[in-house]
Amino acid sequence: MTFIWTEMLWLLLLVPVLVALYLWALRRKKSSLRYGNLALVKQALGKSVGWRRHLPPALFLLAITILIFAVARPAAVIELASSRATVILAMDVSGSMRARDVEPSRIEASQEAAKSFIRDQPADVQIGIVAFAAAAVLVQTPTLDREALVAAVDRFDLRRGTAVGAGVLTSLATIFPDQDFDELQGDNPFDALGMPSRGLDSRPIGQPSNTPKASVADHVPLEPGSYQSAVVILLTDGATTVGPDPIAAGRLASEYGVRVFTVGFGSRDGDVVDFGGRSMRAQLDSESLQSIADLTRAQYFEAQSAADLTKVYSSLSTKLISEKKLTEIAFIFAGLGALVALLGAGLSVLWFGRVA
Repeated sequence: MTFIWTEMLWLLLLVPVLVALYLWALRRKKSSLRYGNLALVKQALGKSVGWRRHLPPALFLLAITILIFAVARPAAVIELASSRATVILAMDVSGSMRARDVEPSRIEASQEAAKSFIRDQPADVQIGIVAFAAAAVLVQTPTLDREALVAAVDRFDLRRGTAVGAGVLTSLATIFPDQDFDELQGDNPFDALGMPSRGLDSRPIGQPSNTPKASVADHVPLEPGSYQSAVVILLTDGATTVGPDPIAAGRLASEYGVRVFTVGFGSRDGDVVDFGGRSMRAQLDSESLQSIADLTRAQYFEAQSAADLTKVYSSLSTKLISEKKLTEIAFIFAGLGALVALLGAGLSVLWFGRVA
């Protein structure tokens, strides 16, 4: 815990002064009783109240101390509801996702986990879906329509190649439609997946754009992980075989402040699959995925089974709907101080018929 207005902590020096004044008042009261009518004093005091006469003043003193801390504006790192409004799911639809080292298959397990994740998100969180193989495409613009999102996941069609970098760049282009990420994608056609594409921005299909896009080269880098309005979750089961450098794409995401959580899916030994008459062994490139997560101040996860993947998405849900942040908690101290003061006043009225 820290204090925003530390100068006000000097007021704590008043506490020992108040204690000294209280002790002086007690001593003066005893001195005056020595010269009074002892019988009248006993009659007025009745039975001895002992420690009870000191408790209300002690509570008042404690309340003052707590309120001084409140004035100094204490702050602590606590978990709060996240301000992120958009989550982009970037999912691998390369041929290796046909592998059955994960039951019933990698692609089916990833689809079910993604749909479960979509349903578990708060109603006010928009979700967009990017699919990537040899190229990347935005198959569903960010929306609150959960049925449309589930339908987009069900439409996945496996293709050749793995372009993790393109998946990251297309996710960034979805978050920042006014930025020109096309120049970094190379010659890969964005309709290469054969899917219904909505392009790199959030415009409906066929709607022209008259607004020129800003060059990525002119962008002023932000603090990595500082962008609070969107986050990317990227899932893949293999290494990059085509397209932009995934590490460079991750570095660009970090310059835009976007966190990219990466998920490596599949068994560590990989699996041999036949796709389009060719056999291939799909194995994770965990180093690249870890690097992307580190660059963007996010986290890398590995899932070797459908159950593991479900747990990963569940963990990510917790991370996305809440975040740790330095928050002022003076209201807690103010409320506690007022409560202690009311307790002291109540006991004083109950025991002595007045506020001591």
